[in-house]
Amino acid sequence: MGGSTFGERFAVTTFGESHGGALGVIIDGCPARIELNEADVQVDLDRRRPGQSRLVTQRDEADRVTIHSGVFEGLTLGTPIGMTVANTDARPGAYADMAAVYRPSHADFTTEAKYGIRNWQGGGRASARETVGRVAAGAVARRILSTVGTEVLGWVSSVRDINADVDPAALMRDDVEADPTRCPDPAAAVPMTEAIEAARRDGDSLGGVVACVARGVPAGLGEPVFDKLDAELAGAVMSLPAAKGVEIGSGFAGTLMTGRQHNDEFAPGPDGRPVTVTNRSGGIQGGISNGADIVLRVAFKPTATIASEQKTVTSAGEPTVLAARGRHDPCVLPRAVPMVEAMVCLVLADHLLRQQTTQLAPGPAAQTQG
Repeated sequence: MGGSTFGERFAVTTFGESHGGALGVIIDGCPARIELNEADVQVDLDRRRPGQSRLVTQRDEADRVTIHSGVFEGLTLGTPIGMTVANTDARPGAYADMAAVYRPSHADFTTEAKYGIRNWQGGGRASARETVGRVAAGAVARRILSTVGTEVLGWVSSVRDINADVDPAALMRDDVEADPTRCPDPAAAVPMTEAIEAARRDGDSLGGVVACVARGVPAGLGEPVFDKLDAELAGAVMSLPAAKGVEIGSGFAGTLMTGRQHNDEFAPGPDGRPVTVTNRSGGIQGGISNGADIVLRVAFKPTATIASEQKTVTSAGEPTVLAARGRHDPCVLPRAVPMVEAMVCLVLADHLLRQQTTQLAPGPAAQTQG
């Protein structure tokens, strides 16, 4: 299977299936001497894991990470980092009824159309459980970004038509983690919870939007043509399961403005570099970061696997009705927050390492001799 490796300088390859023995990731390109231990990775995996609240799938996985290589005495070695997470509560038998049936809007049919075979036990690589490796790698990328003062923080912005009122500039991690919805607006979190629980009782599911802000991003990250920072961020978050749309900065709302209304005017900054008075660009101009907060929003569709009866066909082409069994999220949004953060961290860390070779400081041989 191609497409399981992401990044150029900071490259990650994920592996494993939803109900296999384990999932994991190999990271190539992490610089040496970055402080890292299993606890640094576990904190993000705990935010992603199933069974953490009544709003998500009740699959009971601790998702304990083991670092097998690339770290010694709390520091990265500059060699490939290998990490795994064991599957301890897999129940593949719950999917036996779906072995020859295509779930509507899931990857069952398309995977079989591509490969001629699929792992029907939970969806295999098409399951959101694949993101274990991404989140583990994102935690390492987060450690790299912290060396330059960059912070990445996501939150649930909406569930269906319930919208939160959040100031990205003032938001703190504790605000997001205060409620199982991961919505930091209490006035919206309560009806979100009620809507998700109602959807579960009804055998249905809900979608919504995860927003994310990256603060303290250095100016100059990204490339001006095909590897634009906003293009790579969009591709990264759109690779997540159930992601169906992305906006950066003003997004589609910018189409309703004139250029005079939309442009971010510059002003002198405290360090002599210009700053923008507004941030409709979302921290990226011409595909390159400008030093302002990077703000993006990712739309997630309702979970495809639901308990309600739906019309479908078998792999033999016969019509049938499916009411899916198994343990599934009635809404992916609360667990999608650390997934979005991980992909943003991976892109920013990759471009940070690329940028460090773009502008080389003069070496000893180029210095004027006294």
